[in-house]
Amino acid sequence: MQIATQGRVAVIAMLDLALRTEQGPIALATIGARQKISLTYLESLFARLRRRGLVRSTRGPGGGYGLAYSAVDITVADIVYAVDESKPLGARAAPESSSSIPSAGQRIASDWCADLEREMAQFLASVSLHDLVQQQGRAGQGAADGHSDGAVQAGDANRGMTT
Repeated sequence: MQIATQGRVAVIAMLDLALRTEQGPIALATIGARQKISLTYLESLFARLRRRGLVRSTRGPGGGYGLAYSAVDITVADIVYAVDESKPLGARAAPESSSSIPSAGQRIASDWCADLEREMAQFLASVSLHDLVQQQGRAGQGAADGHSDGAVQAGDANRGMTT
C-alpha cells in the first residue's frame, strides 16, 4: 500500500517549509526550484493545504507560504489527507462486491484491508512534521553530504512513512 504521489510531494514541500520556518514566508517558486517540483503543481497542492488550514499565505513583495501552526502539531496524515481530497484511509469503505452476498473469503479480505488501512492511518497520524525535521537533521542534509541546494530527498521525507 502506498501514498499517492501528490501526498508524497506535499509532505516534501511542507518539510521544506518546516526546515526554513524562521526565514519567514517562502515563495512556491523557491520551493519548486529547490525540490524540482512544478510551480503549477505546487500551487494546486498549496491551495488545498491552505483550505485545510495547514499553511498560511502572505501576499505581496516578500510574500509566500509558511506553516499555519507548529510543525509539532501537523502530522503526515494531516498533509496527505489535505491533498488527497478523499476520506482518510481508515474511513474508506470496502469496495462493493458484484454479488449481493459476499463470500466468507471476500469478507475476510475486506476486513483485513480495512484493518490495514486503519493501521496505516494511525501510523501517519503518529508522525509529525517536526519528527521529519528532526530526522532530516540527523541525516545531515546540506553541504555535509553533497546536497548543498537544500533539496529534501524523497527517500528522506518518506523514511518516516514506510509501512
